[in-house]
Amino acid sequence: MYFYEVAILRSPLNNLTYQSENKIEIGTKVLIKLRQRKVLDEAVIIKEVEKPTFKCTDINEITNEFYDEKMLQISSFVSQYYVCSLGEALSVYNAFDKNINKIEIEGKFDSKIVLSSFQEKAKEFLKEKKQALLFANTGAGKTEIYIKIIEEHLNNQKQAVLLMPEISLTPQMQKRLEKVFGKSVAIWHSKITKKKKVEILKGLQEGSIKLIAGARSALFLPYSNLGVIVVDEENDDSYKSDSKPRFHTKDLAIYIAKKFDLQLVLGSATVSTSSFYKIPFFRLDETYHKTKKLYSFEDSDANLSSKVIDKIDKTLKSNNQVIVFLPTRANFKYQICTTCGKSVECPFCSVSMSLHKNDLALKCHYCGYTQKIPDSCPSCNNGIIHNLRVGTAQIEEELKLIFPDKTIKRFDRDEIKTDNQLKTVLNDFNDGKIDILVGTQMLSKGHDYHNVKLAVVLGIDSVLNMNSYKAREKALSLLIQIAGRSGRSGEGEVIIQTKNQDFFNHYLNESNYLEFLEEELEFRKDFYPPFLKLAKVMFSHSNGLKVKDEMDSYVKLFKENKDIEVVGFGQSPIFKMSNKYRYEILLRSSNIKALLQALHSVQTPNATIDMDTIY
Repeated sequence: MYFYEVAILRSPLNNLTYQSENKIEIGTKVLIKLRQRKVLDEAVIIKEVEKPTFKCTDINEITNEFYDEKMLQISSFVSQYYVCSLGEALSVYNAFDKNINKIEIEGKFDSKIVLSSFQEKAKEFLKEKKQALLFANTGAGKTEIYIKIIEEHLNNQKQAVLLMPEISLTPQMQKRLEKVFGKSVAIWHSKITKKKKVEILKGLQEGSIKLIAGARSALFLPYSNLGVIVVDEENDDSYKSDSKPRFHTKDLAIYIAKKFDLQLVLGSATVSTSSFYKIPFFRLDETYHKTKKLYSFEDSDANLSSKVIDKIDKTLKSNNQVIVFLPTRANFKYQICTTCGKSVECPFCSVSMSLHKNDLALKCHYCGYTQKIPDSCPSCNNGIIHNLRVGTAQIEEELKLIFPDKTIKRFDRDEIKTDNQLKTVLNDFNDGKIDILVGTQMLSKGHDYHNVKLAVVLGIDSVLNMNSYKAREKALSLLIQIAGRSGRSGEGEVIIQTKNQDFFNHYLNESNYLEFLEEELEFRKDFYPPFLKLAKVMFSHSNGLKVKDEMDSYVKLFKENKDIEVVGFGQSPIFKMSNKYRYEILLRSSNIKALLQALHSVQTPNATIDMDTIY
């Protein structure tokens, strides 16, 4: 009889010991029975162990699927660093199928792309540094560099993965990749069918598929010979998983590339402060097309001011198209002064405070400082703090009333639910069948709109006034990305509705973004990442008193630990969700080991842990 420690997939349980009459290879997926459960659970053989003193249950079935050594190592790191069970960490992976035979496919790829001397320099820098950052202006041709790098690896019989935020996986990018790599490329994201996924996994293991372009889950496919990982729009927050395990795909890509000596290319026009600080970069600021951008600002409180309507009207009359952008955040209520555009800042943390309606108070989620909602704005002393709320559906309705003979479409997660809908709307827009596209962050992601001459940005102050240390970076990055959608070749105009014109005006020029990053790092020293680690412990239960007591007991425990700092604690910004009351603790430390030890000490099923929290 053999005895094995197994990790139960998708389960928060620690590893358990089972027995089998057969010798089983480490990493094999097996089926087991857990206590009184009627269905069998999937588990992975982690290691062989000595016969335990207790009675063991038999392993029910041995499958043909297995997780290789690399998958086990990376999952072990994920479970330690992102504080989850090994079974939860392994569940993000797609296993190998032992029965699939590898086929050798000959043939070289030739993209016919000729890089400029400056692009060639960038490519050489990325190759020499092995793991590096491509800091490229919008329209500077970073995709061409990605393709040339991928082509080299594929021609050396290696595999490649190109990661993009889910909403950037556009039909355009698919076409560009298929033009060069043909059937050797597959697109992977949450909206593809189960049948298609099985087909892609088979192709990847056989060797007919060599390049995967996809959202964050594409990093966890069964690669046998990976040569390069490319992370496009590396600054995008959608790389951070919002369910357990709460890993950050970009950070994991850095970890994997360094551990297994792979080439890693991070790329963006608005690189993140953390990558800028940690990773060697090449600045690619020459663009293909000479574009002229005209920026104007509008500080009206109206969603669509007369100036904005007039500009839209003129653009449409000249047979050009318009995009109207609202941040997702603007679909929620936020507090802002109607005179100066400032939110109420915490006097101790330089972040905006959040409204807690139940307490009729404003509260800082970083230090817990609380104050009553002021009668007038503390920044300008005479403005009134208002709750504002504006959403894409509302703007779409208003525009339809003003321009009844024009075709106006919404482009957000509520409206675009499938891959086909995404393709249809983008194709219709590029074919000139849609006059105005109204959307959220989805609009900002690398779509090439040829005839857009006007971009209208509403509600950007709601991002700038978020209760987050990253608020300035997010607002500026988003604005530059949106501006990049207007006038891709030729002239374009961007109208920005904001009461913070000075801030945006100074940094909007992409050449000034470098200066912004340097200033931002100065601002974050001693308090925020990348200099310190932030983690959030969230408690949730239908019994509000119970979880508040749990939170309080952990606050007391954490405060006794001299190596970590309890930055703030209390009700979550959305206090009640799905009939559960929510509380949270924000922790900060320069000592990663001490912080992880503290997080691993949290033993209640009502808590979830968010290491490297981004809010």
